[in-house]
Amino acid sequence: MDSPPSAPVLLRSKFESEMQVRPDDIDMNRHVHNSRYFDYVLAARYDQMARCYGMPMETFIQHGFGWVVKATYIQFKRPLGLGDWMIVRTWIDDIVRDGVKVQFQILRKTTGKLCADGYCDYTMVSLATGRGETIPEWIWTKYAI
Repeated sequence: MDSPPSAPVLLRSKFESEMQVRPDDIDMNRHVHNSRYFDYVLAARYDQMARCYGMPMETFIQHGFGWVVKATYIQFKRPLGLGDWMIVRTWIDDIVRDGVKVQFQILRKTTGKLCADGYCDYTMVSLATGRGETIPEWIWTKYAI
């Protein structure tokens, strides 16, 4: 994916959030339902946008921007169960004119073993129109860490 010429070089810093599996995350097979893994990634990104990038989702909203998921991919390696603690690690793999590709790993905290990995491809949109928007340079600067 090509970046605009003024885009800074991304250092691909990796950030982590800790979470615990809750009872309502469990499916009939007694492990975390597959759809919950994306919930974990979204919750981690919400946390990391504020804590690590210094730009919470509320800042995007105040400027009339939002993010929509364009594509996702996940590969399951090991199940998580009730009460398990996990580390959700994310990093920006690529940034283009109107979007970012965020890679993620979900690891069992007690063992460090990989439970799932994949990516989410997001497009920045105008909240007023719902259409794709070019990412402003001030946002590129915040993400270039």
